[in-house]
Amino acid sequence: MTDQKKTILQLFFFFLLLLLESTLEQQTSSSSPVEKSALLVLRSSLGLRGRDWPVKGDPCLNWNGVRCDQNGSVTHINISGFRRTRVGNQNPQFSVDSLVSLTRLASFNASRFSLPGPIPVLLGSSLLTLRVLDLSSCSITGTIPANLSGLSRLTVLDLSNNSIQGNIPLSLTSLLNLSFLDLSSNSVDGLIPASIGALSKLQRLNLSHNALSSSIPPSLGDMSALVELDISFNDLSGSVPSELKELRNLQTLVVAGNRLSGSLPPDLFSFMSKLQIVDFRGCGFTAVLPSTLWSLPDLKILDLSGNQFSNELPNSTVSFGSTVSLLNMSENMFYGNLALILRRFRVVDLTRNYFQGKVPDFVPINASLSNNCLQGPTSQRGLSDCSSFYSSKGLSFDNFGQQPAQEKKPESPWLSHRIKVIIAAVGGSILVMLILILLPITVNFCVRRRNRSSTSTRPRGRHNGVGPLPPDETLPSERGGGGGGGVSVNYASLGTSFTYQQLLNATKEFGDANLIKKGRSGDLFKGVLESGVQVVVKRINLELMKSNEAYLTELDFFSRFAHPRIVPFVGKCLENTTQKLLVYKYMMNRDLPSSLFYKSSSLVDDGLKSLDWITRLKIALGAAEGLSYLHHDCSPSIVHRDIRASSILLDDKFEVRLGSFSKACHQENNGRPKKIARLLSRLSQSSQESVPDSPATATCAYDVYCFGKILLELITGKIGISSCEEPQFKKILTEIMPHISSQDKEPVTNILDQSLLVDEDLLEEVWAMAIVARSCLNPKPTRRPLMRHVVQALENPLRVVREDSSESERFRTIGSSRGSSSSGRVFGSWRQSTSDPVAAGTSSLLSQAEGFARSGGMTGSSTRGSSRGASSRRNMKDV
Repeated sequence: MTDQKKTILQLFFFFLLLLLESTLEQQTSSSSPVEKSALLVLRSSLGLRGRDWPVKGDPCLNWNGVRCDQNGSVTHINISGFRRTRVGNQNPQFSVDSLVSLTRLASFNASRFSLPGPIPVLLGSSLLTLRVLDLSSCSITGTIPANLSGLSRLTVLDLSNNSIQGNIPLSLTSLLNLSFLDLSSNSVDGLIPASIGALSKLQRLNLSHNALSSSIPPSLGDMSALVELDISFNDLSGSVPSELKELRNLQTLVVAGNRLSGSLPPDLFSFMSKLQIVDFRGCGFTAVLPSTLWSLPDLKILDLSGNQFSNELPNSTVSFGSTVSLLNMSENMFYGNLALILRRFRVVDLTRNYFQGKVPDFVPINASLSNNCLQGPTSQRGLSDCSSFYSSKGLSFDNFGQQPAQEKKPESPWLSHRIKVIIAAVGGSILVMLILILLPITVNFCVRRRNRSSTSTRPRGRHNGVGPLPPDETLPSERGGGGGGGVSVNYASLGTSFTYQQLLNATKEFGDANLIKKGRSGDLFKGVLESGVQVVVKRINLELMKSNEAYLTELDFFSRFAHPRIVPFVGKCLENTTQKLLVYKYMMNRDLPSSLFYKSSSLVDDGLKSLDWITRLKIALGAAEGLSYLHHDCSPSIVHRDIRASSILLDDKFEVRLGSFSKACHQENNGRPKKIARLLSRLSQSSQESVPDSPATATCAYDVYCFGKILLELITGKIGISSCEEPQFKKILTEIMPHISSQDKEPVTNILDQSLLVDEDLLEEVWAMAIVARSCLNPKPTRRPLMRHVVQALENPLRVVREDSSESERFRTIGSSRGSSSSGRVFGSWRQSTSDPVAAGTSSLLSQAEGFARSGGMTGSSTRGSSRGASSRRNMKDV
């Protein structure tokens, strides 16, 4: 009994000592009065909110982002993403003078916190203990202070995404402890200092998206610890120095968007065995590509587009284990047969080259192969173009696999005359038939045109469709598409009217550094207006386009429709006769192909990341809401006709804004073409018979079909599905559709993007989205769901797979029903509908795929000549 009391007493004293020690530790970590006073001054000068830095709380214990040592001295301040008070927002300034009193401050992170103005000189002269300085995205102006060299202990310096001007100070290269230096997305000009090679501990150097000029300094090769080098989108010229081959630890090499020339050093990649990302796009390189590039074992992204490389691909059989492999060789002069080296890449873009021969089975099914000299795929170069190219190389061309044309023997005059008579008879019969068909159509058109011209003089007239109008005509000021318009506005009142010089200055004279991408209806450039607002400028060259219909269609559309899911229209410039400029709000995350996979900015993990499932579902719902507005809230309904991944724009919060309205039009006759139109379609557009879903089909059901492709991209992570040609897409469907079962969710894991981590509930959401995608891709347009029903399904995806409806039988033909207002019926019909050909066959996965093909899902001929398996796809033009 005595021993038990003794043990209890010992435990009591032990816990008492722990309590005293904890109390003493808390007391010692409390901030000192001097530093607390300095922090209060900093709080006031920056206008920080009380919820982040409460006045009555102890900074070391209660303030967000503040860390102290055991002596109560502040060592870390992190105000990243903080918001100012209402008073603080009235006159925000870069006022941090009180930091001088924090004698042991090691880290100051103010990223994404507005600090307008130049960097204070005191940062370099007083904060001598600083190791981390992160001022990215802070709206900083002015130049980089030369006295930052006083921060001799600095290891991380991030000044990216500001408006900093001037040169890179030479004194900056004396920060010998730097391991991370990011000056990207500013207006820094001048030279890259040759002394930058002295930064031997630097691991990441990012100078991209500036105005740096002259040549690449060879001293970069002295930075032996370098892991990432990004000098893209500057004004650098000359050649790539061979000294870069000494960067043995380099994993990322990006020099895209410069004015480089000449050939790459033959031994450039000899020692770079760790390279994962190589981006040389749009640099103007010529001659032969170094063969050592193809032997890099960890290569994941290789972009060589927009150069003049000219050589054959190596026929290597070496196997590599890269998990994500993207290859873009478009717009070069590569030639010869497609080689085995392409087998290691999962996504391939070879457009605008001179490859010849047949397409082997190892080439990815969704590879972009247009504008080559290949046998089989459509949209290839002409015979004369291919023949002249190979002749200039002293090589033979395979003539697309056809025998050269032989001279024909002269025919007898009697036989020639007989053939002419037959041709004349057949031609005359066809001409008579066309006259009989076109005559009533022409009369009807003239009557309608006369009626339209007579009604256009009325004061309350209304434009009859989203389409082109002459620039001097007026458009009704409508929003939402319903009702007639009594107030007329012309194009001059649509948005802001910019001068050509204003947009020239905003886009830096439409320089390559500001080029976002080249679109079909115009080139897109990033710009910054005089007010500081970021915009996207579409430059439309009328001389290269068949007509001015595209830009007039967009002006017509934006003059009458506006919605939170439509990209905001800022203004236009129509003063130039050959170039028209349309201005839109800049979307921070660009488009879906650019955001689905992205390179991590973390110092720890620099691999490729992908959007999580919650964000993907959010994007799908946002796009569906935008289409639902066009289809159901506009009267008459608007058909987008160009829904693809690149049409889905994303702001900084991944909210969807639909873009690319150059093909938008009204759906007439409730989506059912007239009999004569169907007859003419069969006579003159027989090719459309094998591809029932095409932009020429101006129906809402066509938009739904394209939206189904988007859902498959989000589920599988295979970028390029929505933009591939229809025969290629049918091949992809034969592999994907058997894994979408209406009874079991497990098969969908076979097509799910492997980079996604989903639990049981999220897997059911994936399953639900797959079922919705399958319904949208029904080969019969009348059986596809309405977009408002798709919105309901994506808002409550679990109801699609968990709830059944007793009345689901009447909704078996989803998309053709018009009388339902019950969401329960709609949800119950997704799984039970037998209108979907994949769901109709349940005996085996193979029979499902065959049923899909028989019901119309596999119409159209293949352009590749094989039915190989699809692997991961991604369009390299947007990487």
